Amino acid sequence: MWNDRDTPIAYLITFRCYGTWLHGDERGSINRLNNKYQTPYLEANQIWENQNKAMLKSEKISLNSRQREIIEKTIREVCEFKDWVLHAINVRTNHVHTVVSTGKHSADSALNAFKSYSTKKLKENDCWNLSHSPWSDKESKRFLWNEKSLESAIEYVVSGQGGKLPDFD
Repeated sequence: MWNDRDTPIAYLITFRCYGTWLHGDERGSINRLNNKYQTPYLEANQIWENQNKAMLKSEKISLNSRQREIIEKTIREVCEFKDWVLHAINVRTNHVHTVVSTGKHSADSALNAFKSYSTKKLKENDCWNLSHSPWSDKESKRFLWNEKSLESAIEYVVSGQGGKLPDFD
């Protein structure tokens, strides 16, 4: 199932909203010292989580339906403009998943474009007025080297996130 290419066929890119998963959280976390393949998450630590909450610039960010709509549309436009193939997208209330083929462009290029253009469009539509970014500093970029991993990532993004979100707004 491996390919003989220098670049992956696609990336599974996930980025979270600001303040939605802090170190110390009960779900565990990863830091720069604990960031190797299959390394277990750091354990929950209420003191550490409280310290991180105290340093937040605002409350944690939860995307409403209008914001989610703008973000999805923007990511689709970025992919079209850059001639990238967007295989799957799922914009949730606290994170965004994409599966994208970018040719020779890096996962970092795609991630930066998705975050920056989404923020710009949110501001243009009066859906973001805070001085800081709506996104956390860290993200996940998984390299997909073969068709099987691409299919699994698409399935995860499309069907593994729960159902369609209701319009709560």
